[in-house]
Formats: sequence, structure tokens, C-alpha cells
Amino acid sequence: MEERESPPDAALVAAVIGGDVDAFAVLLRRHRDDYTRFAVRMLGSRADADDVLQGAFVRAFRNLRSCRDPARFGAWLYHIVVNECRTFATRNGRRERRLVRDEEALERLLAPAGEDAALRDEIQHALDRLTPDLREAFVLKHVEELSYEEMADLTGAGVSALKMRVKRACERLRELLERVPHD
Repeated sequence: MEERESPPDAALVAAVIGGDVDAFAVLLRRHRDDYTRFAVRMLGSRADADDVLQGAFVRAFRNLRSCRDPARFGAWLYHIVVNECRTFATRNGRRERRLVRDEEALERLLAPAGEDAALRDEIQHALDRLTPDLREAFVLKHVEELSYEEMADLTGAGVSALKMRVKRACERLRELLERVPHD
């Protein structure tokens, strides 16, 4: 019964290729929340994220036949979303690209849970000051909780390069947060 209600991605991809456009809507509903969270964090606004996701979904629909492994449709679509976010951010300049406050993610970043709002604001400000490559690596690793192999699949960067980016992001965040005056 559960399989009828929720067919695997591969079956839905085959259905879309066979002409069942409604199957694509099922795929999008299944994966949209994860991609929305990522895009909002990378672009800084829900409106920008929605625009980028719309373009990514159209691109995915048009190129669905090029999805080599339909069972991994989610990873294939994530790759498209990452690339669309990069393109948008490049087009709109590095300074405009920022993360927005996500209280749940920030709570995970805080050592003792429940720190005050001022500390969360300081952390957010520090995240905003990372370069796009460092921010992307940090978000994928510590917020999205992906493995380095999954990150490499999404970004096209090597595992060792991603490890270095995450390390540098952590060092830079530590440096930025140590500069914050404490009362």
C-alpha cells in the first residue's frame, strides 16, 4: 500500500518520460522542502530562492531524459539547484549573497543550546561574511549534514578541496567570532 502511495523516484521519472506530467509534481513535492531550505540559505531570501527553484525545476523537466540514474533523481536535481544558486549569486554579486537566519540551524551551531539572540546574530553576521565557496561548503557540511562524497557529487569539487574549504570556513568563523566584543 505504501508503495502505491509513494512510488520510488525511478518509477516516477519513467512515468514523466512516458508522458505523465503529474508524476513530476510528485517528485517536486517529495524534494522541494530540502531544496528550498538550501536555496534560501545560499541566496538570502525566499523570493530569490523561489525564482531559482522555479528555473531549476523547469530545467530538470526539460532535461529529465539526461538523468542517468533515475533512482538518484534527488541528487541529480540537487546538483541542478546548486548550479542555479551559483549562477544567480554570480549574476547578483557576491555582496548580495548572504544566509538568512534559520533559528534551528543556528541552534545546532551553538555549543550550549539556547544562547541569546545577540549571539545568534553574531554567528549569522559571521556566516554572511564568508566567501561564497566557504559558505557553501560550510552549509552543505554542517547545516545540511552531507558527507564529503555527497558534497563532491553536488559541487563538482574534490573531496580534499571541500575538506579544506570547510576547515577554512571554520577557522574564519572562529576568527570573526573571537573579534566580537563580549560584555
